[in-house]
Amino acid sequence: MDQFWVYLPAAIAVAIPAICTGWAQARIGPAVSGMLTEKPELSAIAVLLVAIPETMVILGFVIAVLMILRQGG
Repeated sequence: MDQFWVYLPAAIAVAIPAICTGWAQARIGPAVSGMLTEKPELSAIAVLLVAIPETMVILGFVIAVLMILRQGG
């Protein structure tokens, strides 16, 4: 039962940013596709707009790993 209190916050540290990233990318995707139909030369900006929200999940994963390693799990 003690490990539950280590793994639950670690799971939350990944789950909440993942949900938020999915929500953000659901709105960024149509906007980026509309932008690329009008100005295809902005493809580098389109890649950045899609990649920036994904860093939230990566940071949440790093925090979860640090939480688990700190507890010796």
